[in-house]
Order: sequence, then C-alpha cells, then structure tokens
Amino acid sequence: MTALLPEGLRDRLPPVADAAAALEARVLGAIHAHGYERVDPPLAEFAEGLGSRLKAGALQDAVRFVDPVSQRTLAIRPDLTAQVARIAATRMGHHPRPVRLSYAGAVLKLRASQLAPARETRQIGAELFGLDTVAAAQEVVTVAIEAVAAAGVARPSLDFTLPDLVDTLAAGALPVAPEKLDSLRQRLDAKDAGAVAELAPDYLPLVAAAGPFDQALARLRDFDRDGALASRLDALAAIARALDGRAELTLDPTERHGFEYQTWLGFSLFAGSSSAEVGRGGTYTVVHEGGAEEAATGFSLFADRLIGDEPAGERRRLFLPFGTPAAAAAAMRAQGWVTVAALEPGDTPEAQLCTHLYAEGEPRPLG
Repeated sequence: MTALLPEGLRDRLPPVADAAAALEARVLGAIHAHGYERVDPPLAEFAEGLGSRLKAGALQDAVRFVDPVSQRTLAIRPDLTAQVARIAATRMGHHPRPVRLSYAGAVLKLRASQLAPARETRQIGAELFGLDTVAAAQEVVTVAIEAVAAAGVARPSLDFTLPDLVDTLAAGALPVAPEKLDSLRQRLDAKDAGAVAELAPDYLPLVAAAGPFDQALARLRDFDRDGALASRLDALAAIARALDGRAELTLDPTERHGFEYQTWLGFSLFAGSSSAEVGRGGTYTVVHEGGAEEAATGFSLFADRLIGDEPAGERRRLFLPFGTPAAAAAAMRAQGWVTVAALEPGDTPEAQLCTHLYAEGEPRPLG
C-alpha cells in the first residue's frame, strides 16, 4: 500500500524520465534562442492572488490548503501562465516592453477528466508582454512551431481561431440581443446549424467557414462584406505567410473551448495526424494591480503529450568493466557516451541494462 499514489498522479521511470528531461531542454533551448528568458515561479501561491490572474473559474480547479505559517489559504498552481503574468507585471514591471519570458514546470489540477486522467502534468511555454501587434503574434506563433519541431514533431499542424469574433460582430455589423449572445457562441462552437439559424440566421455562414486555412479564410472574407473583420483576417494571412509552409494550417473561426480568455487570436498545436492537442496559445490581456491592463501573447505546450510513455531515440549505455582507467572513461563520455562503471568484479553489462561493452579501447555492441 505504501507504493500507491493518488489518482491522476504517477511516477515516470527511466529511460522515459531521461527522454522527457532531454525534450524539455531542447524545447526551452529553441524558445531561448528567440530571446525568451526563463522564469521559475513557486509551486504554490496565496490563493486569492493566484485566482485574480487565472481565467474565470480556474481557481476551482486548484488544490488548496491552509499555510501553517501565514494561516492563509494557498493554492498549488493549475496553470503556469498566470504566475508568469504576475512576474511580468510586478517583479519585472519596470522592464522595457516587450518582455519575453519562458517557463517550464509541473502543474496540478484538483480533478481530471476521463479523456485526460492525469492531474499532474508538465507545462512548457513562452509569453510576450506589452505588445498587441501582428508582428508580436507572428513571432510567438513562429516560436511555438519551432518549439514543437525541437520536441521531435516532424509534421506539426496549427488550427487558428478568432475568440472574439462573435462579440465583434454582435457589437457592430450583426447585432445580437445580449440574452442570446452566450447561446450563440456555444452553438457556433458546437457547429449546430439548426440552433444558429434559429438564434441568429445571419451567423449561419460561419458554421461552414472552417477547414483548410486558405479555403476557410476565403469564406470568411466573403462573409465579411462590411469589413468588420478585415484587420483580423489580414493579420491571420500575415501570420500564415510568416510560417512559410512549416506547418499544416487550418482555421475554425468560432472555436471557443479552451479560449475563453483569449482576445482576437487563438491557436491550437497538433502533432501529425493525432487529434490530441500538444499545445495552445493566443493573445490575451493581463490585469495589473490597480486595474491597468497590458496586452500579451503566448503559448503553452503539454509536455506529457509530446513525450508520451516511450523514450525517443536510441538508448546507448556503455559498460565499463571493473578497473577501467578513469581517463578512458572520461574519453568515452567526451565522445557522447553514457558510461556505466562496474563497481565490483562480478558486475555485467546485462545487469546494468547496457547496450555496449568497452573492450580493447573501444565500444562494442552487445548481442
């Protein structure tokens, strides 16, 4: 019984844990190469402060407990983005904008779903604070694609959405009664053509305006006769051009699930033909103390979905027989080998799960 773990938590064993650490280092390296410097927030914060920066209702998903020192309620982070936003707004509030930050760490949720039973996961990402421009969005989307590629994804794909699309149209070109607005968003998200036709017939073409990027964008331009969406659509086209074919692109303009706090741009990242997201990002607003707002753009990758349960690449372990000179062992490590030294004469390479044996001054494959 002492080996049991709480539901939704697990151990990651070698060599998968080593592969996960190597993947995280590659992804962070690709992000850092664009000037995103790493921050490392604490695992828990005061619940009140953390909740003020999480999207609406997200604190309900946090594990909370009373701090025996302060006697105040603490929350273990269910998401890292809110903590990075706090750092940008407070500890780095004096820094010239834009501020580019990256991060990686564990997050913990109070509950899990049947489709995603893990409660503890690792999150890797980057955030750009202080700009709300097409150039900023281009950079963040480009960095996200390069980060996914660094994780070993050969065929990344990206699905764009316009989270504030309905609000923008309802406030101008296509008015909607306030009491119908939330239902309209939900029905468009669900692609329920019958319900959309009943609620707001003018919005019905949006149900079909999804699919491969170029086709979907053309349908949206045809729909946008009054030009209310022109700047957003031009921005999407510019971002797509900047990717220059490095990812398969699709567009679902009314997708809302998971993008409740994004503003004009949202995107989901996928690996190859898998239907499971490996990341998500977009533009959003950070609310500072005192009520001041700051634009931000960023993305988060779900590291567990990128690594899975199998190690990537070849596992190479070189067995050094008992008494191998230290200089010889150092020379092998300098060549990139992982060396496992015998600590007693009877040790064997099989017992140490080695793939190669050091013999006569060189590595030799086993079996």
